[in-house]
Amino acid sequence: MTKVAQMSDVGSWVRDRIEAFVASGENSLKNQENDPAWGKPLVGFSRGDDPIYVWLKEDIGAFYLTPHEIFTKTFPTLNVTADDLTVISWVLPHAEQTKRDHRKETALPSERWARARKYGEEFNAKLRKHIVDVLAAAGYEAVAPLDSPLWVQKISERYGLSSTWSERHAAYAAGLGTFGLCDGLITPVGKAMRVGSVIAGFRVSPSVRPYGDHHAYCLYFSKGICGKCIDRCPADAISREKGHDKEKCRVYVSGVTKEYVVSHFGFESYACGFCQVGVPCESGIPVKESG
Repeated sequence: MTKVAQMSDVGSWVRDRIEAFVASGENSLKNQENDPAWGKPLVGFSRGDDPIYVWLKEDIGAFYLTPHEIFTKTFPTLNVTADDLTVISWVLPHAEQTKRDHRKETALPSERWARARKYGEEFNAKLRKHIVDVLAAAGYEAVAPLDSPLWVQKISERYGLSSTWSERHAAYAAGLGTFGLCDGLITPVGKAMRVGSVIAGFRVSPSVRPYGDHHAYCLYFSKGICGKCIDRCPADAISREKGHDKEKCRVYVSGVTKEYVVSHFGFESYACGFCQVGVPCESGIPVKESG
């Protein structure tokens, strides 16, 4: 039977575990200096029965899985309801030097950015597993959706290339940020970051969502100004009229940047992220929601 409990300190305990792991030597670009890939993380929580997850399923496609669907498919012998669950989300901000290096580039990735995409994301995967493991040791069932066979890519009739779970949308539900013109998540530490999530069998108070619109932090959507990410995109994949063209983005990232990273840096990966740096939302929220 799952250990579902209302503990006033379990949220703080989880946050401490995440912060401690990010502060460990596992967090590395694996360069000569062994620099950390990520700065101090942000952590947020959303309820498993938050209506936003049902809305996402309706909006993106029937293939999109709610936290309850993922959890019960992972632990089919457990009898839990959606309100027994919590989605833990975190934001890993790029190191300042990584952002500075990448800001100078205009078409092909800096080495530090490419290393963050490969080795930093490998660390993110370790963090997901670490949180699942420490929760299991404490008596709580948990699953990281991106590490589950339930996570697969799908095609949404409305949005094109999609998947059965989105780390960014979970972070949005947890009050950690809103979306920009390029589809990147603008967070209190900016858009130059990566995200992760774990669904756990306990209840904690959800984080406050300090916005009422999913584009609240984007200058273009909130003020009708900016659009700097359009100029930064080397693939011409962002426009005011259509927003983010996923196919143009995919072709450039998986083709041009992947070949460049292999030939210039000696490891296999792909990296772009030009829309995340050299823009007003690179390292913070450029506008607060009015009203």
